[in-house]
Amino acid sequence: MARHALTAGGLAWRAAPRYVLAMLVLAMVAGGAPVVVAWLTKLTLDGLVGGLSPHRLVGLAAILAAAGVAAVALPALTRYTESEFGRRVRVAAVSRLFTAMRERLIGLAKLEDSAFHTRLRLAQQAGSTGPSDLVSGVIGIATSAVTLTGFSVTLALINPWLVIAVAVSAIPTLRAELRLSRLRAGAMWRIGYAARRQYFYASLLSEPREAKEVRLFGLGGFFQQRMVTELLSANAENRRLDRRELGVQAVLGVLGAVIAGGGLVWAIMAARAGRLSIGDVTVFATAVAAVQGAMATTVSRFAAVHEALLMLDHYHAATTVPTDLPVPERPRAVPPLREGITFQDVWFRYGPDQPWVLRGVDLLIAAGRATALVGLNGAGKSTVVKLLCRLYDPVRGSIRWDGVDLREFDPAELRERIGTVFQDYMEYELSAAENIGLGDLTRLDDRAGIEEAARRAGMHDVLTRLPKGYDTLLTRMYIEGIDSSDSDTGVLLSGGQGQRVAFARALFRGDRDLLILDEPSSGLDAEAEVAMHRQLREHRRGRTSLLISHRLGTLRDADDIAVLSEGVIAERGDHDRLIRAGGSYARLFHLQADGYVGAAGRP
Repeated sequence: MARHALTAGGLAWRAAPRYVLAMLVLAMVAGGAPVVVAWLTKLTLDGLVGGLSPHRLVGLAAILAAAGVAAVALPALTRYTESEFGRRVRVAAVSRLFTAMRERLIGLAKLEDSAFHTRLRLAQQAGSTGPSDLVSGVIGIATSAVTLTGFSVTLALINPWLVIAVAVSAIPTLRAELRLSRLRAGAMWRIGYAARRQYFYASLLSEPREAKEVRLFGLGGFFQQRMVTELLSANAENRRLDRRELGVQAVLGVLGAVIAGGGLVWAIMAARAGRLSIGDVTVFATAVAAVQGAMATTVSRFAAVHEALLMLDHYHAATTVPTDLPVPERPRAVPPLREGITFQDVWFRYGPDQPWVLRGVDLLIAAGRATALVGLNGAGKSTVVKLLCRLYDPVRGSIRWDGVDLREFDPAELRERIGTVFQDYMEYELSAAENIGLGDLTRLDDRAGIEEAARRAGMHDVLTRLPKGYDTLLTRMYIEGIDSSDSDTGVLLSGGQGQRVAFARALFRGDRDLLILDEPSSGLDAEAEVAMHRQLREHRRGRTSLLISHRLGTLRDADDIAVLSEGVIAERGDHDRLIRAGGSYARLFHLQADGYVGAAGRP
């Protein structure tokens, strides 16, 4: 917790040092103002009763009025300062979190871990509010401490025993608040999973991509019930905490009221006996309430700081998570691919408790040639792609780039050498130009290159006909400002058009050492598919490429075809050789061919 406090405090200071200083000054003034007002009130009342001169009474009243104005203005100024401070710290904390994620989580292992996603969600929440809550809480404690000290001295001058009683009553309050803060922090972890599931079901009910099937199958009520169930689960946990807190606060409130009531009775009796003046009684009553209030605020702030520190454990864990892929301290430069990429006895599974996906794969992707990878669903083709892009490392064996293990390279530099078109392509909710330009961020403003890539992908004419051409947003979800009144500012492309935009993005990436094409035409009609593969053949000529497709007819011109089955390469050769061999490739090819030409017309 001390480490978290130093981290959060350092982050807050670097993000907004002037606001930290301003909050400290305001805290001191705000803490002392009630004490000053109380003593000025006492002096004014005693002056009225004791016949103080009008001139001095007017002076006291003027000072009291000024102090009252300051007491009213200070909270508003403090709230603004704290809000601006919180905004600045929030930006710094979130930026630090996602910088750590980007730099440490180089692969996919953590991002595909459900428990880590729950921690990440809590880290985002803690990072957004934790550092500012911590600093604000500490400064709030300082404010209360100033008030508490001033009024405690006042009480001590009148009745020191009451100061001791109030201090003793704060001990069970502090213990109860600290226990509640630990319970709340623990509940956040338990609620985290339910909250993520609730968000998942809510997105199914509100996202346009899922809307077709949800409405067609009448799933709205089903998912809504699931969402409500998760919400009720989270509510039940929060309710248990709230009831516990209510009971504790009720007991502590009664204890405080008994002490305050007893003190007030003593003050009245002392005034009747002539030991206290009217001003003394007034300042005494104010001091008792202020000391109890300041004590309660201090304890509450302390508990809030304690809870913030507990929650910052998630932020610390997320920002210091060990890298999921080891990067050499001095990585080797990735050379241009000259010979090829070899899989040597590669074994892989997604976790120690998961089945083996690859069981000793030996594969050569020769430089300058087109290699096709064929296999049934679940054979491990996508896993091969993830390993090639070094999103994971093999559990056993190695993958070598011209004889050098991929683990000796910087993954970012390796990926700069690779171009990809995936079946589950991304359609970013940005402009059409940006969707293509993301293929090479260094050329994001190269409009001529973007248009050329779209032209080669067969999308130029489609994009130029959009309401704003290449500047048209490919979404209807984030239209803002003046665009909101124009129904033509954003469009949704068809699945095939979106896939061709992804293809244009890969083409815009330019000459890369390895081109991976994973079902690049699965969403296209027959004519568009023929045109794409014609363009792909032209683009990959003389380049190293890995082709993956369930449509075996699109792979028959590959230089080498490897059949992945049960985690190993079961067959290898060109199309004609594999057909003559009569193995699983020939069987799958003939099954597909029969669907088009019938058994009598089998090629």
